Parts: sequence; structure tokens; C-alpha cells
Amino acid sequence: MVHYYLEVQTMAKTILIIEDEEAIQGVVKAFLEDEGYNVVLASDGLEGMEKFREYHPDLILLDLMLPKMNGFSVCEAIRKESQVPIIMLTALDDDASQMKGFDALADDYITKPFSMPLVVKHIEAVLRRAEQGAGVETNILRYKDLTLDTDSFTVLVKDESVSLTIREFEILKLLVENQGRVFTRESLLDSIWGYDYFGDEKIVNTHIKNIRKKLGVDYIETIRGAGYKIEKEN
Repeated sequence: MVHYYLEVQTMAKTILIIEDEEAIQGVVKAFLEDEGYNVVLASDGLEGMEKFREYHPDLILLDLMLPKMNGFSVCEAIRKESQVPIIMLTALDDDASQMKGFDALADDYITKPFSMPLVVKHIEAVLRRAEQGAGVETNILRYKDLTLDTDSFTVLVKDESVSLTIREFEILKLLVENQGRVFTRESLLDSIWGYDYFGDEKIVNTHIKNIRKKLGVDYIETIRGAGYKIEKEN
């Protein structure tokens, strides 16, 4: 009797790199392909939009200073069509640019020069969160004028919809679920980013600022020298 064996392989994730510097394109592409990813390249913002619609990537690495259409505009345009994870990979390291990036609903922000092993860790973490988010059970959380739907990752303040990135949503959800508990920046990094995060812990401050700005209500309290919390609702 002849036995036939079917080898089942996990389909490789596709990453779209939108980057105008050929040297960086080549390095990132080679490293990611060695890690088992399929890679698609685009050299300007308009080509990036075309490749996004053509290939439907699992994640996008997006430069900001691009010809024809800058990275902020590309991110905003993609967000009108998709919640695909977007990591901004850029030389712009000032707070204002990072705030603008997260306001455009990017999932992560990495500044140049960067370490490729670290970039891979960020990619793995963002993809893992996206996959986990897709399987969250329906649940509604409420706090004062705030309503969070953990199934659709939507937020309402009174009856107004607020757009948060997945990571911003996870931070807000964690604080609402643990009213009265103080979270240090380190504990938020461990809970939301995971133990494999190696970046600057000040990124938490940027996310908190973004959440406050988007909500328009200051429910998140800063505990000087300790961290952040949401007061228990009376």
C-alpha cells in the first residue's frame, strides 16, 4: 500500500515596503526575505498606493519623506480603505512627527538609523497583535461618557466616534478594565507591546497624549513619578 503525505505549510506573510532609497530597500528586502516574508517594493507614495491595492499586504513599512505623495498622506489614504498594520520607518525623530504619524493611525513608528533585528521584532509584535485582535470576543466596556467595543475596536465619546490605533485602543481598554490601578510606563510596555519590545519607553507618553487629544476628555490621570491610571467610576 502506498501512503501519500501532504505537507502543510503556513502561508508566508507579505510585507509592502514603501521607500524611495534603493539602498535601504535592498537591505530591508533581503533581511525580511531571509526571515521568510514575501516582500513587495514601491519607490514613491503613489506607487505604494497602487501596490497596496494590488497585493493586499499583511503589513506595510512606510517611509515618510517620499516623492509624489508623502508617507503621512499615504497612511491616511490607506486607513480609509483598510486596517492593515502600518509601521512608519523614517529619519524624522521629533515628537511632532511621531504625534502626526500616530494621528494618521500608524501602528508603530521606528526612526532611522535602525537595527534590522529590532525592526523584525516590531513586525512580529504588530502582526501578533493584529491577529489577536481579529479573534477578540464581542464585549462592551463603558466608563462615564466613554464606550469601547472590543469586537470592532471602536470607541465612542457620548455619541461621537473616535478613531484610535489598535495600540491606543489596547492602552485605553487596559486602563478602563483596571480602574484605580496605576500602570507604570514599563508595565504598559510589558502588557501592550510585550516583553520583546526593545525601544524607548517614552513612546508610552506619546500614545497617552494621542489618546487624550482624540478623546477630547481627560479621563487618564498622570501620577507623577509613578505612571497613569483611570479613576474608579463612582
